[in-house]
Amino acid sequence: MQLLFETFLEQLSESVDEADFRDAMAGAAAGLELITFAYLSLPPQRSGEPRLISNYPARWTAHYLQNRYQKVDPVIMRARCGGCPFRWGPDMRGFATSQVQQRLFEEAAEFSIRCGLTIPIVDRRGCIAAVTFAADEPNPAFLRIAERYEQALQLMATCFHICVRRKLSGNRTVDGVSLTPREYECLQWAARGKSAWDIGGILGIKPRTAAFHLDNAKKKLGVRTKNQAIALLASSRSSML
Repeated sequence: MQLLFETFLEQLSESVDEADFRDAMAGAAAGLELITFAYLSLPPQRSGEPRLISNYPARWTAHYLQNRYQKVDPVIMRARCGGCPFRWGPDMRGFATSQVQQRLFEEAAEFSIRCGLTIPIVDRRGCIAAVTFAADEPNPAFLRIAERYEQALQLMATCFHICVRRKLSGNRTVDGVSLTPREYECLQWAARGKSAWDIGGILGIKPRTAAFHLDNAKKKLGVRTKNQAIALLASSRSSML
């Protein structure tokens, strides 16, 4: 379990987009014999769009978002209240399900999503999210895994949420200074020990272009060296946790 968790954290630290994050969680879940997962982060404003990172069938996730099911999904409604992880099935005992909600479960079942373990997340900023590990049926093996690793899965879900919030929120401010997407991206890779040559290869740009963006980042941050810029980046990340 320790090796799986360490690998998971390393993959999170190296993730730069939704595909990276999806692969990191999918790999960790598969190591625990959990096949499908979904991370749903609700927008702080009513007019905002939720963020969904999942290895559910693409047709289902597109249908879910198109119909704004996050507004009526009983699982998400319960997760909004925070609290401990909970297991659920088609009946959702304790919830009066409407016809729309019942249809949601029926449609999800067509994609082999019939039950699951959901971990509510309400962070200190008030952001609401949920990580669900789903299964086709509540068989003994799934229930045993969900019970045995519940605390570990809760920790994984929290780490996943924090990393997604930090890296994909669109906030590219370092020490109060706004950087361009490319400047921020180059600085992130530099913080991982990559040279301008390495960064150029990773991002598909010329090494001198990568160096140009790093120099611009340093100028904006008012520092002379790359290490000083990296230190400011690390400080800004810590303040976001």
